[in-house]
Amino acid sequence: MALAADLSRTEYRSSKARIDEDYKVEKLACTALISNARDVCIEEAKGREKNARAELEYRYTGSIRDMDKIAEVKADAAYAVAKEKCDDFAGNDKDVCVKEARAVEVAARADAKTAVQIREAKLDNADKKRDADFNVAAERCDSLAGAAKATCIMEAKARFYKL
Repeated sequence: MALAADLSRTEYRSSKARIDEDYKVEKLACTALISNARDVCIEEAKGREKNARAELEYRYTGSIRDMDKIAEVKADAAYAVAKEKCDDFAGNDKDVCVKEARAVEVAARADAKTAVQIREAKLDNADKKRDADFNVAAERCDSLAGAAKATCIMEAKARFYKL
């Protein structure tokens, strides 16, 4: 199942080029920083670029798969930034920081997976409800005969997408 994409090929390409330019500018701005602050800044810029690309891809294709990828990319980017921030620490503090960053990533991935499962369950339930409603409508048509029954069945199929 895919949703309608809302970008033309030209808009997609120009948006992609803008994302690349924004990333280059942000990365260049990071060079003014020193030490780990620079590394964190670069990771944040990479994360924003990856998020923007994932969102652009979804807007272009409209596919459910690309929509799901957005949450995955956000989790990866947040983890990369959090992990990079841990380099400011040493010893046990750094270990704790890395574990906290990993826990946040795991939680974000679990939330994304749950959202996918909920969406799939809703779609499955909608199909089951539609099938049940169609069966009721078809049963009502059984009391009719001839052309009236055929018309009733065709209308029920059209109403419940059984064509």
